[in-house]
Amino acid sequence: MSALLEIADLSVAYGKMEAVRGVSLAVEAGRTVAVIGANGAGKTTLLEAVIGLIPSRGRIAYDGVDLHPLAVEDRVERGLSLVPERRELFGDLSVADNLLLGAYARRRDGAAVRADLAAVYDRFPKLAERRAQLARTLSGGERQMLALGRALMGKPRMLLLDEPSLGLAPLIVREIFHIVASLRSLGVSILLIEQNARAALETADYAYVMETGEIVHSGPAAALMHDPKVAATYLGEAARS
Repeated sequence: MSALLEIADLSVAYGKMEAVRGVSLAVEAGRTVAVIGANGAGKTTLLEAVIGLIPSRGRIAYDGVDLHPLAVEDRVERGLSLVPERRELFGDLSVADNLLLGAYARRRDGAAVRADLAAVYDRFPKLAERRAQLARTLSGGERQMLALGRALMGKPRMLLLDEPSLGLAPLIVREIFHIVASLRSLGVSILLIEQNARAALETADYAYVMETGEIVHSGPAAALMHDPKVAATYLGEAARS
């Protein structure tokens, strides 16, 4: 099966410092792929290169098309959507208005946008309850749901999720990853960046381990859960027993 997203020998430099070096990975259509690693490993830089926020060297191909000549807006129009770790919501706008902004490029198709808004409310009942509430008044978990819902309003084929569990309580983390796993039913492909290795590996089909800007290990997510080195480094001592 050919990959929807193919990255080959990707490098990103900030001045003389290379934050990402020779990274290669692939995400097949309808699959969830995780990149795990410690803070500072280069994971967020990788996503920013894919969406076009920072320049990079190497190959980034989406649906067979080289992305390097394309601006961020053009990559989004082709079906890529980034949910950044900071959420980047419009705090002084309502939940409903934030969601509608996610469908801005499709605003002329009012009936379809209304149907998609109803579908997002079905998927995120808490957002439906708070549709008139200002985004800045939401809890951390609700803000993450709003960020995911807003991305889905753009009808993406692939979601780039940057640390969706960041700053959330354990119970909320489980809820967010349950939602991420449920997106499989929509046929959305996901490239998931996470420090919470256990949650990421339980959700993903395939995973890569990133350290100091490089991919050092990869394999089916279920296999990495039981890999002694991965377990010792990222899952804690108990995972090795």
